[in-house]
Amino acid sequence: MNMTPGGNLPVPNQTLIVRIQSGAPVDVSAFRLYASGKVNGDTDMVFYGQTANDDRTVIYATAGNSTSFTVDLTRLRPDVEKIAFTATCDGQQTIANLQRLSIQVDANNEVVANGNVDINGRSEAALILGELYRRNGSWKFRFIAQGFNGGLQPLAEHFGVDIADAEPAPAPAPAPKPAPNPVNLSKVSLTKEKPAINLTKKDDFGKIRINLDWHRESKSGGSGLLGGLFGGNKGIDLDIGAFVELQQGHKSVIQALGNGFGDFNRIPYVELQGDDRTGDVAGGEWIFVNGREWKNIKQVLIFAFIYEGVPNWSKTDGVVTIHVPDQPPIETRLTDGNNGRGMCAIARLVNENGSIKVERLNEFFKGHRDMDNAYGWGFRWTAGSK
Repeated sequence: MNMTPGGNLPVPNQTLIVRIQSGAPVDVSAFRLYASGKVNGDTDMVFYGQTANDDRTVIYATAGNSTSFTVDLTRLRPDVEKIAFTATCDGQQTIANLQRLSIQVDANNEVVANGNVDINGRSEAALILGELYRRNGSWKFRFIAQGFNGGLQPLAEHFGVDIADAEPAPAPAPAPKPAPNPVNLSKVSLTKEKPAINLTKKDDFGKIRINLDWHRESKSGGSGLLGGLFGGNKGIDLDIGAFVELQQGHKSVIQALGNGFGDFNRIPYVELQGDDRTGDVAGGEWIFVNGREWKNIKQVLIFAFIYEGVPNWSKTDGVVTIHVPDQPPIETRLTDGNNGRGMCAIARLVNENGSIKVERLNEFFKGHRDMDNAYGWGFRWTAGSK
């Protein structure tokens, strides 16, 4: 149902998918709110820097200019009154620069609510798009499209989120007890102009999580956006993988093809978490790197390849995000794809005297062998399946 701002309608009490789509990059967030209209703590904010709340009733996923929240209404605590959804622009951009902006609610793969924002002439950098809210024991969705002055920080503070200072502040007087860590809104985007970042040396980097996400409109039956674009009845299968080299020379290939899933706690200290065959799994595909063993790892090259479907990278809206504990998320987008080549070398994590150097590669090849030859890994390749 198409809605106008201020309109509301009932939604089923179940797991819903709330999708926000735009014509240009925009940061999207969800806030779990209580009777005060505020959050109770910083874990009530879900966004690119915190992709799930503490009980995982709200889970964030993004691919290109499409963001989704999986919201399990049945498990929300009874004191939760609302889930508000917002969009904020980076830098000096305004809502009018987004070309288009919409929010929709899906239940059982059916659209139950849809709101298209009229962006013409909008001078705000942020919007409160809509909200799921309780009313007399049932749930409803309201389309709001209300402008908000400022960017993500003032919007988050409006909902009661404690935001970390962008720059280090002078050391305060000793506090009687430790305060909770405030939310860090920082994000690092690797681009042609800024292709690398160095992370300070640590003895233990913890669990390094690397995520590949892409456009999730295709379904296994071939309907939906990607099914139509790529042809056939399976849509596209975009896989993440890694070349891993240890300090003592051991080399491995981590990928679903050939069931090379690796191992997190033993050599090669890198593990692929499952295999999303359609792009429909919330959150996409993940590789975990054991940061406790970083001293034993020389480099990890992250790649993606199109296992099924015509190589058309521009339609995947693919994005890889690297999550290192206590660091802002690092993302790089698959924006420069050569549509005749189904393999992309995305990024490389290099051990430089104990620190992590993250490099954007974004180079495209016909297949594994060509990429191997370009980077000199020296693997032997045969046809494989999964």
